[in-house]
Amino acid sequence: MSYGKFAYVYDELMQDMPYAKWKRFALEVWEKHGQPGEVVELGCGTGTLTTMLAEEGYRLTGIDLSEDMLAVARGKADERPPLQGLLRSGSLQFVRQDMTEWAAPAPVDSVISFCDCLNYLTEPEQVEAAFRATYAGLKPGGTFLFDVHHPNTLRRYEEEQPFVLDEEGVSYIWTCGLDEERTEIEHHLRIFVRRSGGGASSDVYDRFDEVHVERAYEPQWLREALLRAGFSGAEFYADFEWEAPGEDTVRLFGVAIK
Repeated sequence: MSYGKFAYVYDELMQDMPYAKWKRFALEVWEKHGQPGEVVELGCGTGTLTTMLAEEGYRLTGIDLSEDMLAVARGKADERPPLQGLLRSGSLQFVRQDMTEWAAPAPVDSVISFCDCLNYLTEPEQVEAAFRATYAGLKPGGTFLFDVHHPNTLRRYEEEQPFVLDEEGVSYIWTCGLDEERTEIEHHLRIFVRRSGGGASSDVYDRFDEVHVERAYEPQWLREALLRAGFSGAEFYADFEWEAPGEDTVRLFGVAIK
């Protein structure tokens, strides 16, 4: 799945996403396993977390399949003077690649992939390919940090739908259906974006529809897939905390070491 029009309203719709918690989790992992110099983010989207970590002094390469997402990311970074210099020096860059076959010019110290990006890989072979590419792209001792939806999270989405957002400039209706056999969910979003320039009495909205498909995998399968890819160790934690995951876990956090 490659984001299209959704990329240009993504930040407005996702402004409550826990970027500070993802950043904190990454910093805590690096404190435990060694500070990286060069970091790759898979599925960087509009670059919010990418730029937050770049401002901490890490060299960041954000990788995404959507050129629209990358265009938004570059535009945001280019509007902020400290990040402009990082873009010009190459310390911050955004590259279009597929996470199942990504490659960097040289191995890096750490790879991160948050906000359930790996759930968009809906076949086990794709997940394993992403793990192999990541293993190949890391230096020995390098770390791979990611999060994915727990399978029960997708079940709760279907039970709790529909979801509705009604903000001043953008609204959506979000429904979803679950394929229990595959633990795969199809999200249908009908999004309405207010055109600029209209008065309050003459609001005009543009409508577009998005379909997103995600699949969840059991933590034991993910661990075994990481080991098959060559990682020497892989541990899973629950919801930004250093605790073992359980049936109520929303997000599984993986930490694998090359």
